[in-house]
Amino acid sequence: MSCLCLCRSWTSTAWITSWLPSWCPTSQNQLKTAEEKMLQCITGKVSQQYVPISDGNMLWTLTLNGNMKNQTPLVLLHGFGGGVGLWALNLDALAQQRPVYAFDLLGFGQSSRPYFSSDAKEAEAQFVDSIEQWRAKVGLEAMVMLGHNFGGYLAAAYSLKYPTRVKHMVLVEPWGLPERPDTEDQDRPIPVWIKALGAMLSPFNPLAGLRLVGPLGPTLVSTLRPDFKKKYLSMFNDDTVTEYIYHLNVQTPSGETAFKNMTIPYGWAKRPMLIDGNSGNAIKEMRPNSHVEIIAIRGAGHYVYADQPEDFNHRVLQVCDALG
Repeated sequence: MSCLCLCRSWTSTAWITSWLPSWCPTSQNQLKTAEEKMLQCITGKVSQQYVPISDGNMLWTLTLNGNMKNQTPLVLLHGFGGGVGLWALNLDALAQQRPVYAFDLLGFGQSSRPYFSSDAKEAEAQFVDSIEQWRAKVGLEAMVMLGHNFGGYLAAAYSLKYPTRVKHMVLVEPWGLPERPDTEDQDRPIPVWIKALGAMLSPFNPLAGLRLVGPLGPTLVSTLRPDFKKKYLSMFNDDTVTEYIYHLNVQTPSGETAFKNMTIPYGWAKRPMLIDGNSGNAIKEMRPNSHVEIIAIRGAGHYVYADQPEDFNHRVLQVCDALG
């Protein structure tokens, strides 16, 4: 397998989620409608389905060119707080010559939102097992796996457990690869006020504030993250993107709670994939007999696939074409 690097608990908060639908202006149907608007510019034929996995859970899945059996399929794993609709700028281009699958991770988007273990290792295993069950149900023998942010972490975790199923792994701004640095050894240690704020917020899920403001949530998303609207201006000139992001993240915080339990203060992973902060180069050094390539896309921030979609799509296609 080769690799490309592009650069509080459930039970204690369950009572809060019981009144969220009446407080937050959202519903499953509104999320579905928001996603449909995100995908309305896709020109290729998109198949949509719930793929059943264990314990009655379902993973919401998009498929393009699913009948093209002679090429290794590309599977897209979104990041924390994301969903399949955020690939709107990429799906058509990436599906030119091979099947492309994108699914909402367990606990996110339109997929089932079950209870996750509060233990980081067990929660990670739940995510990885859900991906393997999805692969088996869809019937893929092997795949090119592309993961952004938290999806990159899960792609790496899956590849470690099921290496024969992954022909190539593309990590796009992945979360959770380096371990948390020792702040006492840093020239610029974390300020006391940031530590105090982190301690105050640590019992809560990362996006709890978005749900707690209730009807003000959509406005809060538009105010704090106007950049999302700008990223998709070539497709939308309204609030389609911010509405989708809002509805994604005010549903029952299942995957969000799992992610929270997999972190330590300031967003570092409890179970990092590497110990070297320079993750891409570290992978390359650790795998001298494998093809490892590090690509920097100019003009792109964390959301590489949306900041510079044409360059991103081109680079990913190059990688896929090289594999056949």
